[in-house]
Amino acid sequence: MDLVYLIQAIINGILIGGVYALIAVGLSLIWGVMEIVNFAHGDYLMAAAFFSYIFWLYMGLDPLISLPLVAIIFLFIGFGTQKFVMKRLMDSPTLITIAATFALSLLIRYSFFVVFKPDYKAIRDPLLQGSLHISSISIPIAKMVTLLVVLVTVILLFSFLKYTKKGKAIRATAQDREVAKSLGVNVEQIFLITWGLGIACVGIAGTMLSTFYYVFPLMGITFVLIAFASVTLGGFGSVHGAVFGGLVIGLIQQLGGAFVSPALKDVFVFIVFILVLMFKPMGFFGKY
Repeated sequence: MDLVYLIQAIINGILIGGVYALIAVGLSLIWGVMEIVNFAHGDYLMAAAFFSYIFWLYMGLDPLISLPLVAIIFLFIGFGTQKFVMKRLMDSPTLITIAATFALSLLIRYSFFVVFKPDYKAIRDPLLQGSLHISSISIPIAKMVTLLVVLVTVILLFSFLKYTKKGKAIRATAQDREVAKSLGVNVEQIFLITWGLGIACVGIAGTMLSTFYYVFPLMGITFVLIAFASVTLGGFGSVHGAVFGGLVIGLIQQLGGAFVSPALKDVFVFIVFILVLMFKPMGFFGKY
């Protein structure tokens, strides 16, 4: 085994794993607090990538510049999703909420499909171009900066959950909704904040993804499946588990692609997904 080839595959796995981790964090946060599996999560990612593309196409804003704007927009889209859709379904059976998020997924996906057609879009000449070369190792600058953005986002989210009053209320609601309510926590407000933060995370991931990945209406499907695998590996409801799961899945995918076959890289991801479901269904960290 070529050591340089191995190191390159590990670096690639960590870089793309950071994106998976941020997508998985939003998915896991919503599940942990509300016990809702958001099947529309990947389509919010796709929508964020398109927003980034639209800002570049019509306003000349590079994704790195439009990132705060897209994050804020998707924070409020998350608020809106909870207020106008999910709030009405909170006491519904699990199957109903699954059907609702699946319907929302199709609505978002095919709305963009109608407007933008199935064509692949790309942001030309972004600020983040080229690669950093260390000996024979190549590190794409766009992916490296994306990983830094992911790290900052995750640290800020962890700090919010651990040290702020609202963050502690989110954690309390995740542990026991009824007890949190009896202690004076405004659970409906917490649900609103949770959806906002979860969708803002995927908004940031989608924006950064647009700097090095094609933008098209069906792009969310693959990413949401990988996010589910990441969350399952780390443990549904665990934010730090989602980060762990995303990074591990990224490594598995890239190492499998590098040393077995690029065409089979996603197969290894879903083999791990199935094995975790069979032998450790709570994941490695369980519910936070």
